Amino acid sequence: MNIDRYLLREIARPFIVILAILATLFGGYGLAGILSDAVNGLLPIHVIAALTGLKLLIALDVLIPISLFIAVVAGFGRLQADGEITAMLALGIGPPRLVRPVLALALGLALGVACLSVFARPWAYATSHDISRRAAIMLNVNAMEAGTFYASADGSRVIFLSQRAGPHSQARGVFVARRSGGHIEVIFADNAAPAAPDASGQRKVHLTGVHVYEFDRDNPGNDQSLEAAALNVTPDGTVPAAPGYSPVAASTAHLIASDLPADVAERQWRFSTGISTLLLALLGALLSRGRPRQNRHAKFGPAIFAYSAYYLLSTTARTWVQHGAVGRFPGLWWAPALLALIVALLWYGPALRRRWLAPPANPPRPRLAQPAGSRDAA
Repeated sequence: MNIDRYLLREIARPFIVILAILATLFGGYGLAGILSDAVNGLLPIHVIAALTGLKLLIALDVLIPISLFIAVVAGFGRLQADGEITAMLALGIGPPRLVRPVLALALGLALGVACLSVFARPWAYATSHDISRRAAIMLNVNAMEAGTFYASADGSRVIFLSQRAGPHSQARGVFVARRSGGHIEVIFADNAAPAAPDASGQRKVHLTGVHVYEFDRDNPGNDQSLEAAALNVTPDGTVPAAPGYSPVAASTAHLIASDLPADVAERQWRFSTGISTLLLALLGALLSRGRPRQNRHAKFGPAIFAYSAYYLLSTTARTWVQHGAVGRFPGLWWAPALLALIVALLWYGPALRRRWLAPPANPPRPRLAQPAGSRDAA
């Protein structure tokens, strides 16, 4: 038990560090992509935080397997470099005993990754799509600066401020254009200031010195103009666009009952992530084998190449199924099956090679020449 805890600790520590680093890098990359819109005032801060967290949650079914894979290679590589693996083998602790804590950790993480893929992944995608649709009709008016045209993500609204001292302050020379179908509304206002939200929490902006022009492209005779001393308008749209169907956001129960190629690919991907996590952990343990006292980082190159090749095969298999080039069987299962075959060959290969190359158990003894007798001499 002490050896199991020791081996488990040698793997768990780098796993936590690697997962934290990868999660930070991925979160930063996703945040940078979202901020490309936020810099122009398109997305409020809470929307940015929610989208970044959801993207990170979606990526965990990929980040956890690769973190575990690298952690196993790093942990066993250090033990091999320091001669601890050799000492354990000399004490009669065989490879199955060494792999046992890795298998226990990998089984627990594989179950967690499977739950993430089957339940959390579709929820995160559906929530992310819903937030994106709502963000398409939202404009962070408090962060707008003068001299810049701000357009909503769906292109239905454009706002321009001629003068403004800073965020959360009044603006002068305001231009607002809103489009709904064939109707276009253009508003000019001398001044604009945030107003108190209504009972439903809808944001309002108070305009003074207002000129409103409404254009009907289908019936120009319905064009109108209006002048008002004051007017309250909402910077948000009214109703977000209806969500379209997306397999990644569909529930797993729906995917099980569907025969569409895109649904089949998404379903098989969700169920394969846990299996891939387990197989990658075993592959990392086998790839870390080497000579005593060798460089602990000697196996990182082959390990990264092996993971990259497997990930490329998996995504390629998923794309083939998604576009109907490959049917439900073998689907994308041939990629995990190939990985399982490689793991089996690496595990049983040395034993089979020794068995084939070993000399026979009872080799025939060569016949020694007998001394010649008197009768033979005659």
